[in-house]
Amino acid sequence: MPRKSLIALLLSAVLAVSGCWFGSEPQEVRLSGETMGTTYSVIALGNDLDPDVLKKTVEGTLAAVNAKMSNWDPASEVSTFSAARSTAPVRISPEFAHVLAAAGDVHDKSGGKFDVTLGPLIELWGFGPRKPQDPVPTDDAIAVALEGVGQSRLLVLDAAAGTLKKTAPETGINLSAIAKGYGVDAVATALHGFGVEHYMVEIGGDLVTKGENAKGEAWRIGIEKPDSAAQTVQLIVPVSNHGLATSGDYRNYFEFEGRRYSHILDPVAGRPVTHATTSVTVIAQNAMLADAWATAMLVLGRKDGLTLAEQHKLAVFFIERDVQAGEDAYMTSASSAFDALTGN
Repeated sequence: MPRKSLIALLLSAVLAVSGCWFGSEPQEVRLSGETMGTTYSVIALGNDLDPDVLKKTVEGTLAAVNAKMSNWDPASEVSTFSAARSTAPVRISPEFAHVLAAAGDVHDKSGGKFDVTLGPLIELWGFGPRKPQDPVPTDDAIAVALEGVGQSRLLVLDAAAGTLKKTAPETGINLSAIAKGYGVDAVATALHGFGVEHYMVEIGGDLVTKGENAKGEAWRIGIEKPDSAAQTVQLIVPVSNHGLATSGDYRNYFEFEGRRYSHILDPVAGRPVTHATTSVTVIAQNAMLADAWATAMLVLGRKDGLTLAEQHKLAVFFIERDVQAGEDAYMTSASSAFDALTGN
C-alpha cells in the first residue's frame, strides 16, 4: 500500500518529561520497519517483553492488513473486488466491512468530502503516472470522471450479511485515506493481546497511543509545520488513549502554467481544493477515524471544517496559509474538542 496521497504529515517525536512509571523503570521495546509504502514504528513499555515475539506479531499483523486493504497488491481483497466486473453482492471479510462502514460514516457526515471511490479523479488529475507536460483536465473530462465517483451511490454494504456490491462494473475502491490508520489500530490490538498497556504505534505519521510514556506522562506528539523544505514542529500536544492523524497539501502537488494544483481532491467538485487550509490534524478514538477525518477536514477547509467539527464534537486543528503576511506565514485554529483534549 503506498504512502497515501492524502498523506498524514506528522512529526511523531516522543518527548521524555519528568515523572515516574508506577515507581519502577519499565522495559522499553522499540520496533521499526517498512509497510504500506512508508515506515512504521512501535514503542512498547512493560515487563518481560520479548522483542522478537513482538516484532513477529507486529509484522504479521501488518501483512494481514495489507492482504485485505492494499491497492498495490493485485491479490488483496480490495484489489480483487475492484477488478471484478460483477455487480452481484460478494461476501467480504469482517475487517474489510469494518473499514468500509467507518468510511461510509465519514462520507455521510462530511457531505461526501471523504470518498473511497475517488480513483477516477486521482488518475485524471495525474496523481498517478502524470508527466509534467500533461495538461490540466477539461471540464468535460472532469464530468466524465465524476460519473465514476460517489461512494453512497456506487457501493452497497450490507454489514449484517457481510456482503458488498457495486452498482457499476467499473467501480473501484481506494482505501489509502483510511487503511493506514486501520493498520495502526490493528497493531495496537495485537499489543493488547500480549498485555501491553503502554505504547505508541505509528505508520507514516498516523498513530495511536495508550497509557503513558516511560516517564509516567502522556505521550507528547509534535504536529509538523507545513513547510515542504524542512521538518519543524508547529505544536506539541499530549495524546493518550487516542488516535491522531495529520493530512497536508504541501508536499504532493504539481504546477502547470504557473498555477499550483494540490493532490487534495474534492470528490464533489472533481477538482483540487483551492482554499488556504494547508494542514489538518485530527484526534479521535482510534487512528482509523483520525485518518479518515483528517482527509475529510482538509478537503472541507477551515471554515466549513470547523463548523462540522463543532457539530460532531470532533477534535481538529487547522493550519492555514496567511497569504497577506507572506509565503511562510501561517494561522492556526482549533475546535473546542481539540482544545479540551490537549489543554490548549
